Amino acid sequence: MNLVLPIEDAFEPDHGSSPTDRFIYEMQIYGHRAFQDEPDPRPLPEEPVVQSALTAMFDALFEMLGDTRLEPDLEDLFWSIPNLFHRAGERIQRELDRNEEAQRTGQREQDGSEVKSVELERHVSEGITLLERRNAFEFMRDFSADLFESQTGSTWRPRTGSKVSHANMTAAMIDSRDFLSARRRAETEVLVPAGTKIAFAGGMDYNDHERIWSKLDQAHAKHPDMVLLHGGSPKGAERIAACWAEARKVTQISFKPNWTKHAKAAPFRRNDDMLSVMPSGVIVFPGSGITGNLADKARRLGIPVWQATGDGA
Repeated sequence: MNLVLPIEDAFEPDHGSSPTDRFIYEMQIYGHRAFQDEPDPRPLPEEPVVQSALTAMFDALFEMLGDTRLEPDLEDLFWSIPNLFHRAGERIQRELDRNEEAQRTGQREQDGSEVKSVELERHVSEGITLLERRNAFEFMRDFSADLFESQTGSTWRPRTGSKVSHANMTAAMIDSRDFLSARRRAETEVLVPAGTKIAFAGGMDYNDHERIWSKLDQAHAKHPDMVLLHGGSPKGAERIAACWAEARKVTQISFKPNWTKHAKAAPFRRNDDMLSVMPSGVIVFPGSGITGNLADKARRLGIPVWQATGDGA
């Protein structure tokens, strides 16, 4: 049996496309990835919120596992918290490297067209976001590393990579070339920060920590903005100097020999690299011929050298 609709229900007028319909149609045709196809408008987490949350995490772990059979595992668990943010920062750094290459490619391909110009602008915006994200994770890592030290009494160090905190960069970039040059400038300032640079050297068998700390304290009193340069030896005088820098919150730069690249000449090339920064002075404690080589080269460059003798003079 055929149904006959009333006349008033059989007529349906044409409707214009609504904004919702248009949005759904665009998504069906072109697709959409949340916060990837355009700059993410959401703000970064506020520093007080981050500090409060991380402090609560450490406190919660201690309350849960302290005075239990799992307490010996607390230090490893505490260590993993800053390492979590350290690994995230390294991952974003790799994305930033790829973004830089994309910007360089975009610069070469500029032909005056709007398409190429918009694409390059998108890469610049992504680069700025990546910088801000990396710096945020480095802040989280550094703050949780301080909490690790307060809980365990040991300094947190990554098992791979370097613990580097990049200076904050302005988001007011004009174009891609300004962005890339600003990034390179920031990277250089991180590796060679501002301040009075004092080089330090000593043997791996020299362990008079009181004498080393006393001399470094004298240098620090004379140069409050002191930056300590040393060879990064795992024990001996340079290890003691590194501990001093950590305790005094003095910026330190470790110049480790590149054995793979320079073989037996690595320690001497390391000395050249350290002196290329042109430190204001060199502190030398008893050590090997490599230590003496640093002192001799510094004198030839006109850099003041304070050299301790083995008898304590």
